Amino acid sequence: MQLDDKNKLLLEILQKNSRESLTNIAKALKLSIDSTHKRIKKLYEKGIIVKFSIFINPKTLGYDLVANIQVKLQNISEEELNKFISFLTHHKNVIELISILGEYDLTLVIIAKNTEELELISRDIRQKFKNLIADWKSVINLRVYKFEEYLL
Repeated sequence: MQLDDKNKLLLEILQKNSRESLTNIAKALKLSIDSTHKRIKKLYEKGIIVKFSIFINPKTLGYDLVANIQVKLQNISEEELNKFISFLTHHKNVIELISILGEYDLTLVIIAKNTEELELISRDIRQKFKNLIADWKSVINLRVYKFEEYLL
């Protein structure tokens, strides 16, 4: 779907605040509320908008550590990969999981309250899937200078 300037602006507004009122969005787009609502509905139906959500700062909930983990897999069947992916996607401390191309196969983001918890989580995952994991590289985030969802 080609995005016209109004749809691009609409998406930009919703990315900044998915709870922005239709009235304010319509004013910014210089459209009626009904036209604005129809545009949002169409973008949702076309799969351009997948969900309306919020971003929660993990530190405000006591998760002071954010770690990026890269995982290299070995000797893995499709069934084992699916079990591993399912385990990670259901793990409460894994907040992001991406299949990547390069030296490693997966990258995941783990949140933890402290280094001890991060070590326990890492050890638990690595132990449960030791036959699948060839390498595990952890990097702890110190400071985030910029974080944005995919802007247009």
